[in-house]
Formats: sequence, C-alpha cells, structure tokens
Amino acid sequence: MDKVTFFLPTRKGSQRVINKNTRPFAGYEGGLIENKIHQLVQTKKIDEIILSTNDEQCIAIAEKYISDKRLKIISRPEELCLSTTNLQDLICYVPTITEAEHILWGHVTTPLCGADQYDAGVELYLSKLGEGYDSLVGVTELKNFLLNKEGKLVNNTTDIPWPRTQDLEALYEINHTMFLAKREVYVEQKNRIGKKPLLHIMDEIHSFDIDWEDDFTIAEVMYKNLYK
Repeated sequence: MDKVTFFLPTRKGSQRVINKNTRPFAGYEGGLIENKIHQLVQTKKIDEIILSTNDEQCIAIAEKYISDKRLKIISRPEELCLSTTNLQDLICYVPTITEAEHILWGHVTTPLCGADQYDAGVELYLSKLGEGYDSLVGVTELKNFLLNKEGKLVNNTTDIPWPRTQDLEALYEINHTMFLAKREVYVEQKNRIGKKPLLHIMDEIHSFDIDWEDDFTIAEVMYKNLYK
C-alpha cells in the first residue's frame, strides 16, 4: 500500500511576519494553521496528517479537528524549532515519526494551495513512480529576463540578444507548496527532493507563498476574492 503522510511543521517565534501562523486570516480566527488543517482534512489522497510543532497555540487550534483520525499532533524537540536549526536535521527527524512510504512536506504559508491541489500532486506522483521518479516538487514556471552578476542574460538559448519572453528557456522556481518523496529519500539521501524529481508545474495563484508582512496582506485579499 502506498501510504502518504503530510508533514506540516510550525514553530514559535516567527521573525519576518509576527504571529503569522495563528493570527486571524481571511475569516479564520485560528489563522494560517487553521486554514491549512481545514484544507488537509478535506483531502482524499492523504492517509496521515502530522502537525509537528512546539507552539501551544497551533496545538490548541489543531485540536478542534482531532475528530479526523488521520490527524496526529506531535510535539517537536526544541532543538529542532530554533531559527538556527539546520534544515537537514529536521529532514532526518521526519521519518522517525511516521512509517509512511511517502512523505509530503507542506507549509501553512501557502494558504491558497488546498485539498484539490494536494490530491492532484499525490495522484500525479504515484502515477509516475513507475517511470523512475523518486520525488515530486511544486514549482512555478519562470520565463523572464534573468541576469547574472556580470549582467549577462542567463536563460537565452536563441541567436538574438532580446528574444520574445516566450522563447526564453524556462526556469522553475520552487514554490514551497509541496515536497513529496519516497521514505528512502529522507532516510538514505537525507533530503526531501530525490535524485530524479518530477517538476509539478503550478499556477502562480495557488503557489503564492507568504514570506513577508506584505505577502500576508496580499494572500488574504487573494483568498477572500477566490473563496469567500
């Protein structure tokens, strides 16, 4: 059986966006964490949902959804909740708290990526495992003029200096909506993207990621226009 678990990490002490996980967002009094848990319990392709946190507020909000038997709330060790925590240490921790064959790592900071997007990602990933892929990563396609520090256009493969943007070589930005990989990628490669990842191209709206205070405001406006 291809069991898929969703790993959702949060922690206290956001520095760039104060209280970003739990302050009210688009009608959700429990903020981004409540929105994300609400989205996850609506999924059909995810077998287990793990909230990994040291934040008592996040735990209290998530407990409202504990009637969904897939949801597990696991307190994360404080040394893995610091701003200085090495991401690889957290990656190595994940397979110690789940036995699932596949791990989908997502974030509360992508509030417009919901149940439909997660189910589509899981379905695509599972359908491609037979082709040798060991992971899937959510990306946004980027076709625009990109310069390196010398001012050279780095993504032009045409013979003319200023081609049409649609003729530029496509590059792909990781959008942080989903990192989905086989368990052994975490255990053996100590990574959440394997050696042969499938690029799951998503639209910019559902890929929107909150990184700064202005992003929170923009995401709330987008969410209300789309879903309220």
